[in-house]
Amino acid sequence: MTDLNDVLKKHVGDGAAPGAVGLVARGDRAEVVAVGSADVEGAVPMGRDSIFRIASMTKPVTAAAVMMLVEDGRIALNEPVRQWLPELAAPMVVRTPASPADDVVPADRVITVEDLLTFRAGYGFPSDFSLPAVRLLFSELKQGPPQPQLVPAPDAWMDALSRIPLLHQPGEEWLYNTCSDILGVLIARVSDRSLPEFLAERLFEPLGMTDTGFAVPAAKADRFAGYYRADPEGGGLLLVDAPDGQWARVPAFPSGAGGLVSTADDWYAFARMLLAGGDGGSGDGRRVLSEESVRLMTTDHLTQAQRDSGRLFLEGQGWGYGGSVDVEAIDPWNVPGRYGWVGGTGTAGHLTPATGAVSILLTQLEMAGPTPPPLMREFWRYAAGA
Repeated sequence: MTDLNDVLKKHVGDGAAPGAVGLVARGDRAEVVAVGSADVEGAVPMGRDSIFRIASMTKPVTAAAVMMLVEDGRIALNEPVRQWLPELAAPMVVRTPASPADDVVPADRVITVEDLLTFRAGYGFPSDFSLPAVRLLFSELKQGPPQPQLVPAPDAWMDALSRIPLLHQPGEEWLYNTCSDILGVLIARVSDRSLPEFLAERLFEPLGMTDTGFAVPAAKADRFAGYYRADPEGGGLLLVDAPDGQWARVPAFPSGAGGLVSTADDWYAFARMLLAGGDGGSGDGRRVLSEESVRLMTTDHLTQAQRDSGRLFLEGQGWGYGGSVDVEAIDPWNVPGRYGWVGGTGTAGHLTPATGAVSILLTQLEMAGPTPPPLMREFWRYAAGA
């Protein structure tokens, strides 16, 4: 009978991911396996406590932080963000998605907090990355694969964003990625704390997520996996970032879309909090989030047309706040109600509120595109019992 160790080892080494950590929890029982090595040379064995760049697995964490501010009464879901983000007070929209970036019309309405949480604010990636307004997201905002030390500080970043038109009217279409980075700036401005400080104080410390943050201190560098991508010229791997590279210090722009590092057990603590309806698990009755906030995060908010237009990324799934929601059993690994997301650095984290299941896969091999690689799909199939 195939076990998790078999699933992971099948896809490790020989030009694939150098190593992997997988966690599959059903109820109170968690199966955790670490295979391979943290580096391509095989000098550092992969461990359960290995630290990874989790990329877009950051997005649900950012959404949870926003919901904390909603519960604090600092912001409201239907509130325009212009009070906190004046750069977005009067956004312009390209006349058509393919129009030049200077062929614009005024937005029909203001951008709200919920527009950002549901990725329907008008900023982000469609299926066609070559559109003029989309190209600006890459060139001016450094959107795309995480490169934390190359992105300007939040105020300068927002100033650049204010000169980029929306691709669609607010509320009209689901577009990937950029809204989570905007939410990171929103959290900092509303809370009057930096994003790393707010997340540490309100989420990471209460949940015991001791290895999660926007940088890896030197004392933990021996547990930090390298980051690789497939060499287009051959069958080997290219080093993108070493343990002493771009995550060695907190960047000027802490990315709410993809900047965190974490471990399997840390993200599992976050998932358990959501499964418990916001209970922080401290034993003192303190809640991190309300059950209603968790319900809103893990509920699909898209129309069928919006799910269809975002199919390149969503593959038919819906979207809650900061993560996808399986709306039907499209494939053997799709479990209706499953919430979570994948990271372009080769990671994935999901939870299913109805069953209490959690699945977390961490590798250090960059995804070649939005389509999940074979290891990820086979891992999900195993986690779903398919």
